Amino acid sequence: MKSQFFSFALLVLSGTLFAQTNDPVLMTINGKPVLKSEFEYIYNKNNSNNSLDKKTLDEYVDLFVNFKLKVEEAKAQGLDTTKSFINELSGYRSQLTKPYLTDQKVDEQILQEAYDRMKEDVEVSHILIRVPQNASPEDTLAAWKKINAIEKRLTKEDFAKVAKEVSEDQSAEKNGGYIGWISAFRTVYPFETMAYNTPVGTISKPIRTAFGYHIIKVHNRRNSQGEILVSHIMRFTTQGDDAKNKAAKEKIDSLYQRVLAGDDFGKLAKDYSEDRGSSVRNGELPWFGTGRMVPEFENAAFALKKVGDVSQPVQSAYGWHIIKLLDKRSLGSFESVKSDIERKVKRDERANRGQQAFIAKLRNEYNYTENAAAMADFVKLLDGKTLNDSIFRLEISKLNKPLISFAGKQLTQADFVEYLKKNSFSDKITAAEIIEDKLKSFSDKELLAYEDSQLENKYSDFRNLMQEYHDGILLFDISNSEVWEKASKDTEGLAKYFNEHKTDYTWEKPHFKGHIVYCKDQATYKAAKKLCKRLENDSIDKYLKTRLNDSIQYVKVEKGIYIQGENKAVDKYGFKDKKAAYEPAKDYPYVFVIGKNLKTTPEDYTDVRGLVTADYQEYLEKEWIAALRAKYPVVINKDVLKTIKEN
Repeated sequence: MKSQFFSFALLVLSGTLFAQTNDPVLMTINGKPVLKSEFEYIYNKNNSNNSLDKKTLDEYVDLFVNFKLKVEEAKAQGLDTTKSFINELSGYRSQLTKPYLTDQKVDEQILQEAYDRMKEDVEVSHILIRVPQNASPEDTLAAWKKINAIEKRLTKEDFAKVAKEVSEDQSAEKNGGYIGWISAFRTVYPFETMAYNTPVGTISKPIRTAFGYHIIKVHNRRNSQGEILVSHIMRFTTQGDDAKNKAAKEKIDSLYQRVLAGDDFGKLAKDYSEDRGSSVRNGELPWFGTGRMVPEFENAAFALKKVGDVSQPVQSAYGWHIIKLLDKRSLGSFESVKSDIERKVKRDERANRGQQAFIAKLRNEYNYTENAAAMADFVKLLDGKTLNDSIFRLEISKLNKPLISFAGKQLTQADFVEYLKKNSFSDKITAAEIIEDKLKSFSDKELLAYEDSQLENKYSDFRNLMQEYHDGILLFDISNSEVWEKASKDTEGLAKYFNEHKTDYTWEKPHFKGHIVYCKDQATYKAAKKLCKRLENDSIDKYLKTRLNDSIQYVKVEKGIYIQGENKAVDKYGFKDKKAAYEPAKDYPYVFVIGKNLKTTPEDYTDVRGLVTADYQEYLEKEWIAALRAKYPVVINKDVLKTIKEN
């Protein structure tokens, strides 16, 4: 039910700047102003040309006032101060802010960049000098010196030769640093970007990733091969185990001959492939493109031209394979793969590019400035130390000069100190680089927090959305307690309402109200009939099951209100219809009913509980609205109302 109040969350967010001077007060409720923009926003959204239940302006004003009166009552009861309300609203707000705290144009460019890269594969080798993510400045500097020395060697020496000698990628000793063909999302983003930006036949500058420093050589480029679907039969090999490897080769050769002879490939894969993850699916692997499989397997798979083609046995680092091509597909249009690219970007380092561009705009918009002398204090104290050094922490705790300012707001060295205490890791090398990097992170955080706090003031659509969420949560909670839940639990009120409006619930056909009792044998049948004669209707079901059933279910009971034709047992025993074609079940051949014929009038509100509850809710709603209108004064500015724009 709550979701009906939040359908507006699906609206496309836009950045319309709000001008307070053009937004007069449309009405006051309990002395509190409601601006024209809020009403106009909700009215036009819920009363569009596509609306199934369009209202006139006057009708909608009446509905809107009722809505606002309920919200006012919810606030009067303190529902807007509860922890559950605050947490729920905060959760919605955190979702709504995302489009406002990034440069959506840059975000779109990132998606397009990824798509353009997916159109092309790049063949690369690399040399890696590892740097742990929590490396000290000294270790980072040592790695930086190593990679620079290697860069100099590469001006005169063969790349593969140097890679075998110095690269800390374990495979380099065998492959000379050769990775093979890559595409978008196949490597970490900095590596991918450098690979795509390096011309064919040249060597890149050193690039830092989460793994360390790389130098990349680009051998070639080609159009994307798309993706293929294959199945395979595999026999594992083990390095150094010549006997097992020979047996694997002999087995794969015999299986290949069986494939050539016409044996079913999927059955062979299921029975003989040692890749258990795929053998249960007749050898089928997930769709894959460039860079997803080891080069030997990938090359053999993409060499298959026609669906149904089968490769000769091919050896990879893991074993022997026979590969069958099942299907192939080219890269789809940008729109068709956009959602998939978006999902991948969210898990990628490029995810924050739009936000970084947005923060750069904020720096200009809010006249961001840094106090260079105050920064220098940190650099001087950090020189020769780490951010976790106790002496450094003691010394910076004494600093309190102005450090940064923006939008008329000033943050001090002491504010930065608190940030450093909680964010002490850095992969930068020199004291100046570390402080510059940390200050940027600190100021980014503060700029975003400030912008977040200004969204309601800057954007009318955001303010209106938040107001709608705020009021929607309160409306649900107060309506639940005052009407919905109250009506369902107020048995006295339901009974009284039913008795006062009994004629509203008459039936067109007679109804039988009671129980159908199914018995396993004649003894149970006699005992059940005897018990029912002295039992109240409400206790028949529970009492019979408790008294007559043990580990065996001797009796089954159904309770309900039936019209003729709904249940054949009731037709025969309740309505006494001699023509009723009822045959008892073999397991429960003895059947009787106990109850009464109500003709066309319900006996009790429970006989029509759903209808009575709905009508009682409507009654409570009207009574509640009347009380709220008497409690809270409403004043509408008719002149402003005349200016409301309708869709």
